[in-house]
Amino acid sequence: MEKRIIECVPNFSEGRDMSVIKQITDVIEAVGGVKLLDVDPGKDTNRTVVTFVGEPGAVCEAAFRAVKKASEVIDMSKHHGEHPRMGATDVCPFIPVSGITMEETVVYARKVAERIGNELKIPVYCYESAAFEEKRRNLAACREGEYEGLKKKLADPAWKPDFGPAEFNERSGATAVGARDFL
Repeated sequence: MEKRIIECVPNFSEGRDMSVIKQITDVIEAVGGVKLLDVDPGKDTNRTVVTFVGEPGAVCEAAFRAVKKASEVIDMSKHHGEHPRMGATDVCPFIPVSGITMEETVVYARKVAERIGNELKIPVYCYESAAFEEKRRNLAACREGEYEGLKKKLADPAWKPDFGPAEFNERSGATAVGARDFL
């Protein structure tokens, strides 16, 4: 049987302070069965794209721990950068690599999204294949208004988060969790 592998490519709203980025990547690397493939910080965008792979359970645990660490070390109320963003962990997509279907990957993505919302009290929107409704499939629609417009967006019943409170989290913002193909 082919080994089940998924990739996770979270984007964190910090691209300048390498000590903050390292704290996030350290919690990812601490999870057994996960391989950190790339860390790509951007000074102008003030955003870091991290790529890691492994078996689904390990990748989900690493993703959750990374989102938790980002919520502790990144304060969105002080964040400025050129890239659109709405949270300390802006996006957290899961990508099927081998031995796993998109449908199975969606289940894993939604479990992580639910855990982020319930345990960390961060509003979460599910996007792409993990979206619960068509208007949320597109990441740009979920992110519209960005961090600065999030308080207003969360007050709109049409944009109630899929998981987590419909309350503005000033420090962490909101997170989009998805399941998608490779870009």
